[in-house]
Amino acid sequence: MKRSIFPAAAICLLIGFLLGGIFPFPWSLRETVILPPTPSALSNAPAPGSSSVTDSSTQTESSTPLPPDNFPLLNTACAVLHALKEEDYGQVASFVHPEKGVTFTPYSTVNLEQDLTLSAAQIQGLEEDPRVYTWGFEDGRGNPIQMTISQYVDRYVFNQDYTQASEIGIDQIMISGNALENITTAYPGCRFVDFCIPSIDPVNEGLDWCSLKLVFELGESGWLLVGVVHGEWTI
Repeated sequence: MKRSIFPAAAICLLIGFLLGGIFPFPWSLRETVILPPTPSALSNAPAPGSSSVTDSSTQTESSTPLPPDNFPLLNTACAVLHALKEEDYGQVASFVHPEKGVTFTPYSTVNLEQDLTLSAAQIQGLEEDPRVYTWGFEDGRGNPIQMTISQYVDRYVFNQDYTQASEIGIDQIMISGNALENITTAYPGCRFVDFCIPSIDPVNEGLDWCSLKLVFELGESGWLLVGVVHGEWTI
């Protein structure tokens, strides 16, 4: 009986090596998704219109899998993010709400009456648009932010490589400063994904944190981009 065990064990070991080669573990996954610490919050993902914003100090990192209804939202947000990195603005435009367009907020507090809203067509042709727009006011100085769309994207949208963000919050703010975080009240019925870089240079002790929040509204074709909110340390 003992002799028959060894061939069977060898066969099992060989099968294990073959499966490991075909289905490798995704060691390259770098993003850290911050989820609510309570099991009830994990099992009952917020539906559109019921999202909540929680201070980052109350959040803990969780290895619990994302609720299934968060995957389409997160996948869409990542697709927009990678299109921004590749400067594929035609692809970015394909996600923009066809009727509402997308509103850009330079600092965390959304002001829909003041913040600039662009159409999908304007996003698609932003590199060829030489016009200078007023996007809001500079933090601290109060000077008008007057830039072309391309210049604004470089400074207030993809100022860092957010595809490498170490923290990702779904309907949650990862880091907030003294600016009012009002995404859920400014965009009722919408959801957002916060791509956050807690620190760029350790010497600055976190005062150089920045984030990019992509706000989506659920449409018939899926999640549509309606807001792009930049966050950073402000005076």
